[in-house]
Amino acid sequence: MTTDLFANDKDIDQSWRVFTILAEFVQGFDMLRRYGSAVTFMGSARTLPSDPYHQAATELACMLAGEGVTIVTGGGEGIMGAANFGAYRAGGKSIGFNIKLPMEQKLNPYVTESKTFHYFFSRKVMLAYASEVYVFFPGGYGTFDELLEVLTLVQTRKIERVPIVLYSAEYWNPLVDVFKNVLAARGFINKEDLDLFVVRDTVESSFEYIADAINSRHKKRSRTENEVPTQQPS
Repeated sequence: MTTDLFANDKDIDQSWRVFTILAEFVQGFDMLRRYGSAVTFMGSARTLPSDPYHQAATELACMLAGEGVTIVTGGGEGIMGAANFGAYRAGGKSIGFNIKLPMEQKLNPYVTESKTFHYFFSRKVMLAYASEVYVFFPGGYGTFDELLEVLTLVQTRKIERVPIVLYSAEYWNPLVDVFKNVLAARGFINKEDLDLFVVRDTVESSFEYIADAINSRHKKRSRTENEVPTQQPS
């Protein structure tokens, strides 16, 4: 099922754009409410099925979907399509938050439900609030933008702290070195901010970390819900 609000954004009068944006938020959040545990996959839209990262994304998504976890992606090809295909292969659920672009991005056929956005920031909000865990595979400017967006939201406590997995030390360690040896060393971020993410090199270690993180969050949530409120003295 695919939702597309308008055929051509250029035809929308300026005064109506705010309603378009609100509609994108409402429909996006309504969609998310229908799903339980979810993991968002980010990464390059240009990887091919022969790419080891592409294959790893499929395998990891398949393992997670097999455990009942919903897979969330940007709905495109590359790593996004690989993750949606993994969920499809496991008979699981996957969401694609697609974006309307003049090139490159088209909805992959493996999502079980999708929404097409006209505005990047609306789509980014959905992706940032969609999941309990975020997995970042190697990618380009868009992937870096999404990673820094989520890190900033967690750092500034605009969203609840969520596990963030960077897949492939070979790819991500140069960026981590910048975080550590430049940003933290110069005091632009706190040293504790380096603990906001983990780097993993295998599908198995990524799956174990994600599964443990989801289970821990569910146990914590269950304890909170079952706590008996302390009676206030009269």
